[in-house]
Amino acid sequence: MSARERRLKELREEIGEVTPAEANELVDQGGLLIDVREPEEIAEGSPTSALRISRGWLELQIERQVPDTDRTLLVLCSGGTRSLFAADGLRRLGYSHVRSVSGGFNRWKDEGLAFEIPRVLDADARARYARQISLPEIGAEGQARLAGSRVLLIGAGGLGSPAAMYLAAAGVGTLGIVDHDTVDRSNLQRQILHTDAAVGTPKVESARHTLNALNPGVEVLGIEEHLTSDNIERIFEGYDVIVDGSDNFPTRYLVNDACVRLSLPNVHGAVFRFDGQASVFWPGGPHGGPCYRCLYPEPPPPDQAPSCAEAGVMGVLPGLIGTLQALEALKILLDKGQPLVGRLLCFDGLGGEFRELRVRQDPACAWCATDGDVPAYIDYERFCAAG
Repeated sequence: MSARERRLKELREEIGEVTPAEANELVDQGGLLIDVREPEEIAEGSPTSALRISRGWLELQIERQVPDTDRTLLVLCSGGTRSLFAADGLRRLGYSHVRSVSGGFNRWKDEGLAFEIPRVLDADARARYARQISLPEIGAEGQARLAGSRVLLIGAGGLGSPAAMYLAAAGVGTLGIVDHDTVDRSNLQRQILHTDAAVGTPKVESARHTLNALNPGVEVLGIEEHLTSDNIERIFEGYDVIVDGSDNFPTRYLVNDACVRLSLPNVHGAVFRFDGQASVFWPGGPHGGPCYRCLYPEPPPPDQAPSCAEAGVMGVLPGLIGTLQALEALKILLDKGQPLVGRLLCFDGLGGEFRELRVRQDPACAWCATDGDVPAYIDYERFCAAG
């Protein structure tokens, strides 16, 4: 008997094996199935809901992915050999309930257990996103998840520009951009999606050109419409996250109300002169929290809410806030970290200071503090003009 065979025999005795059917039952009882095969193998199929970490990365990533060392772990490879060595590695890290799946994925599939063909990354994507894939919180599976995600940006202006560029660079598969305006030369000081050559052209076309030049693998959908109560739910349909970069109160209230109705995360950003703020309004999400109306039940009087054209804005400031919006959207898509739900992050550009304010759900809010019976859309222009 070879040294390898002796070691495998020892591992079977020390670790123990379970059949695919037994592993499936243990998953139903709270166990976790870990597929340690290589990406090209997983491309042929992988058990549904399995955590996919290739053998070479297992010891480096598992503690972040599975901090509970008492959780039952079922390790699977193609035929049941690599999984024994992987299970031994997990045991050495301190995981106390580890089993190897006998026969691996080949037997799993032969026994008719559920599996899926996951989205996988090609060689170009692996090279492009290598620095993200190396993050344990993302990995190849998280990058593939981004590729299947859809984000809608409200506005291709000061906030939408950096948000769109970083979301495209990160590999979000589909970016929708709502903007009915054209590029003006005064935009170029802060709206980095656009160039001097694009002056006079629709912003959505300019944005598509820039984003496709940055990342040809991202689908950019330009929606050259003015958002209204009649079209907003049609436009929002199919998106995972809304990034609101609008610069007027009627649109912000309309976006909020639609997000509450559709239980969509609303990644909010706003700038004024040298100040900016960002938050996530998502009362229907896993983190609860308030909506935009809980923070601003009524719009300010029109004479106290001048536009950027009237009040001015430091061009770099939207870049900072829009980048924060992109980060929040990515955290939501990846389900990692703590999004800015119930928190308003404020930045004082002149003082160079961040401060965070807690925002609680208003128990009297007619939009988000209900059991789903929300009001109808209103005349937002009139509502804000009367503020």
